[in-house]
This record gives sequence, structure tokens and C-alpha cells, in this order.
Amino acid sequence: MNKRVYGIIGISSILSNWNADFSGYPKTLSDGTTFGSDKALKYPMKKMWEDQGEKVLYIKSFKLSTEKKGGVNLVPRTLSERYEYLFNVPDLENTSAKEILENLFCAIDVKNFGATFAAKKKNISITGAVQIGQGLNFYADTNPEEQQILSPFRDGTKDKKEDSEEAKNSTLGTKIVSNEAHYFYPFVVNPLAYKEYQELGVTDGYTEDDYAKFKAVALKSATAFATNAKIGCENEFALFVETDPDVYLPNLSAYMEFEKGEEKNTIGFSIGGLLNSLQNQIQKVEIYYNPNTTEIKTDVENVKQYHIFTQKEV
Repeated sequence: MNKRVYGIIGISSILSNWNADFSGYPKTLSDGTTFGSDKALKYPMKKMWEDQGEKVLYIKSFKLSTEKKGGVNLVPRTLSERYEYLFNVPDLENTSAKEILENLFCAIDVKNFGATFAAKKKNISITGAVQIGQGLNFYADTNPEEQQILSPFRDGTKDKKEDSEEAKNSTLGTKIVSNEAHYFYPFVVNPLAYKEYQELGVTDGYTEDDYAKFKAVALKSATAFATNAKIGCENEFALFVETDPDVYLPNLSAYMEFEKGEEKNTIGFSIGGLLNSLQNQIQKVEIYYNPNTTEIKTDVENVKQYHIFTQKEV
């Protein structure tokens, strides 16, 4: 692939919890700003790839494990077990570094995001061609909402307490969401990240097909990942700036604005002074959004705009 790509992926979260911390509340910075980690965005991407039949290494999978006493438990696989299962390798320890690298580059998540592979005395680090930053929430009035939920079951651990009301009643739980949040993630695609590995003959490098697969999940995966906590999360915006390989741009999310409207929200993108001056080195600028809920305001010239769900030009 003979280009670099800079962009932004926007995720809306309405009465949902896009990325919780260990307390269950949406993640925040020290100043109280709500944000989402890159892992929160990558997981639904990897899940969508896996559902499409692609090889995905860094995702939780399970196996049935027999204990010494004869019991059988459902446990997560280790990294080495996941590798052996995914690539049908009988013993990782007796596998050469070249074969491991070749297999790693066959996994679509590694091909995009890279890998830190440390298992059975094999230590390999691959810097990914796709790098995604932290997604800051640009909506000023975000607040967490706590809901009490009732379980249909009582807590059996309370049975030993005599005359305990807790032992007689169903248990209470809590579901935490944010009223509304709008996360914007910066990303960059650098195909030259795999140049050394191409010279070693273990990969064909980052290709147009790899980029097309990343772009597809960047537009759909959050919407498709409809778990209980994520049911209100959607892909609402995406920006792709394709440039010549020797063009270097700053973090584009720093030039974003979000304004809440009564009928439609407005997403602003003001970096025309820089991008317009680089027209001869910029191959394409595309914006994807939902025109039913969002208006776009930008000073960038020659931008093609598409419906994020239908992929048709607006």
C-alpha cells in the first residue's frame, strides 16, 4: 500500500456504557473528562473479524479443563494455547521464530494492530501498522446514571445467617450507563511499519486489502457489537485522509468540535488551512456520518461525504 492514512473514528453512546472502569462507571481522566481506551474500540473490531471467519489471535476463547479430582471447568486459553489452537500447531515450543512470525501475520488483528507475543520462551514484538489513540468524549453534559436491577435469584451465600432477610429475598444489582457521550478516536495507518518483516520474507506487508478490512470494521463494528452494556453505542462518524507516504499530519481529533442540537447534532472539523495547502500530496478525504442525526461543518476542500450505514455518497 503506497500511502499513509490519518483519521478519526466517532462513537456515540446513548444510555449505554462504552468503556467502563473497574468500578463499573465510564472511564474518566483525572480532570473528570470521560474517555474510551483504544482497547474498547479494538475489541468490537476483532469480534466482527472473528464473526466473518478471519483469524484473530488476541481475543478471549475457552476450553474445557479436567481437574485432578476429575471435575471439568470452563477456563480461558493461555496465549500459547490460543496460538496452537488457531494455527493448528502441536507444540509452540518446538516452532521456529520464522514460522511463528509467518503465522502471526496471518492473524488479521496482528496484521493491523501488531502484537506482543511472549509464550514458551518465544518473545516477539511487532509494532502495528494501525495505531489508535484514546477516544475523548466531546459532549460537555455527560453524566453517569445508576440503575437498580432485581435478580430473580436469592444469594445462597447468605443461607447460613439465621433469620437473614437477605437469604429470603432476591438479590439486587446495579447497571451503570452514561446519559450521552460522543467519543472521537484519532488513528494513523503506516504501511511502512512492516518493511523489515517484508525483507525477512515473513509477510507481504500491509496491503490495500488489509486496509479495506480495517476500514470496514471502523465504520460498522461498534454498531454491530450489541451486548447489554453496548446496545446504545453506534458508529456515528469517521474521517479518512489518505496521503502520500511522506506526508505527516498531527492528531486530527484536536481539530474536532461537537455541538448538541435539538434536532441534529453538529460535528465540526476545522483543519482546512493545513490540508488545503497539501492538496497535491493528499490523495483522498472521506467523511462518513449519519445525515439523519448529524450535520457536518468543515473548511476542508474536495471532501467526499458518505452515509455511514449505507456507504452511499451524500
